[in-house]
Amino acid sequence: MPSNKNAQYRYRVLNDCFRDKMHRYTFQDLLDKVNKCLYELGGSGSEIKTRQLRDDIAAIRNMLPKHEVYLETPILEGKKCYYQYDPVDYSLFDDDLTIEDVHKLTSTIDMLKKYSGFPSTTWLEEVITSLELRFGIKANPENLVSFGQNEQLKGLEFLSTLIDATINHATLELCYRSSKGTESTETVYPYHMRQYNNRWFLIGRKKGKTEVDNFALDRIQHFKVINAPFVSNDIADFSKYFNDIIGVSVPRKDAAKDVETIVLRFNPRRIQYVLTKPLHPSQMRINDTDISIKVIPTRELYQQIFSFGPDVEVIEPQGFRSEFAKKIQESYNKYFAVQDSCTIDF
Repeated sequence: MPSNKNAQYRYRVLNDCFRDKMHRYTFQDLLDKVNKCLYELGGSGSEIKTRQLRDDIAAIRNMLPKHEVYLETPILEGKKCYYQYDPVDYSLFDDDLTIEDVHKLTSTIDMLKKYSGFPSTTWLEEVITSLELRFGIKANPENLVSFGQNEQLKGLEFLSTLIDATINHATLELCYRSSKGTESTETVYPYHMRQYNNRWFLIGRKKGKTEVDNFALDRIQHFKVINAPFVSNDIADFSKYFNDIIGVSVPRKDAAKDVETIVLRFNPRRIQYVLTKPLHPSQMRINDTDISIKVIPTRELYQQIFSFGPDVEVIEPQGFRSEFAKKIQESYNKYFAVQDSCTIDF
């Protein structure tokens, strides 16, 4: 394989054309296809001429296994000549991506690019460029997909560095401000990054602790990678860690709660929304208005249910229903206490 990235990119494009069962490419088609991809990758001035394409085709011929795969003469059809591998399933590259795979990867790159506008995401730009070069594809330049990410959210500037630290098992010295406003500096071993409700969280273990904590990025004041031994994760399986909750707040072992079956009744006009956008993977439909979920009651669960306002009612279990009713009463008292204290003079 050539060391020149641009040449390898061209070979990828030609390789996909030669093994495409749905289309046949003439020499001019190949030139147009390669130049279109090169233009999308590098802009004007990156296109090639006829001579370069002939050299590329000759180079690919020389790479083919002798007496096994052929591209020695174009396939004749009428007055037109078409280039195609024989057998057509052959690929010059070991990854052997299908056309469908390429389309899926293109969509993935396109979605990744939506995050590339964030501060300090050079690493993501490099990954995208590497994928484009390696697989000879280019994401759709049109703005077809977007995410509801608040780019002004505090802490996003830490995202890429924290991901790097998590991947590379780097120990952190982290200054964190709690929800109560108190600040503390801790040695933290990062294990996992999670996004929930348009916020990012670092999941890790504090030095000397036996359980993991979550750190909202918008509450991290500053941090640095320190030269200290890293303590590996032997306490949480993050493929299952969040299975029993909504959100990121997993109860600690000393305050562990059991999973409960929560039954919720929705307004008939709202139930379809919940059925098409389940609250949790465990969600089951009971009847025309009721659904159930099996979760540990957490702060995020209350917030999720409250977001439906008067369109939802907690049916079971009775303890959770009573707790939810208390919170509704507290909210009610705040509004009507203000109303009752107002007097009108005539």
